[in-house]
Amino acid sequence: MDRTTWLKEMRQDCEEQYDTRWAPFYGEKWGLYNNVTQLKFIQEFLSLLPQKSLILDAACGAGRYEPYLLEKEFSILGIDQSQAMLERAKLKFPNVQYEKVGLQEMAYREIFDGAICIDAMENVSPEDWPLVLKNFHRALKQQGYLYFTAETIENTEENEIKQAYEEAQQTGLPIVYGERIDEGVYHFHPTNQQVREWTQQAGFEILKEGNGEIWYYHILVRKVLEK
Repeated sequence: MDRTTWLKEMRQDCEEQYDTRWAPFYGEKWGLYNNVTQLKFIQEFLSLLPQKSLILDAACGAGRYEPYLLEKEFSILGIDQSQAMLERAKLKFPNVQYEKVGLQEMAYREIFDGAICIDAMENVSPEDWPLVLKNFHRALKQQGYLYFTAETIENTEENEIKQAYEEAQQTGLPIVYGERIDEGVYHFHPTNQQVREWTQQAGFEILKEGNGEIWYYHILVRKVLEK
């Protein structure tokens, strides 16, 4: 199987898994993460935004972070590639606008003051990381802010990543190092440095970064003022 076809199948599988396996109980089972680092980054992100800001909640799932955004009286557009997850979010937050849009298909242009993408970039292939970050850059207003997380190699058991890579290679899959298919759904674990480089190449200035308690590398960035 060629890599392009394989990645397309992995993405379709991811969408189906969220639609059928996780959507019915996602919010009830997991709710908000009790992650101190994550909450600190969200609070700092929100503190940078003007009042009445419009925020893009990308890969919003069942609306896990809507309470944080709504209590500050921000407006929200939530997007996700899983229709079933969006339906769960709509039930809980009927006044929030939701659209079925994948990270790779975002085509908004300079309409958001800020954007968040939490617990989602691990489902994005290395080929699509630059595309997704450029989509965020285009969607934000000048000097808009983005906070996102990534499951990086530094925050994961690298021996497990290596073992998963070698096992997948033995089956003939067109896999690259950092990708895993043994976690229930496709995951890609870049390094912190890869994330930094892709982010800066997309036109962002890194304001704050840090490794969290569980799996995640956190990064808060600002869109560089275009001349």
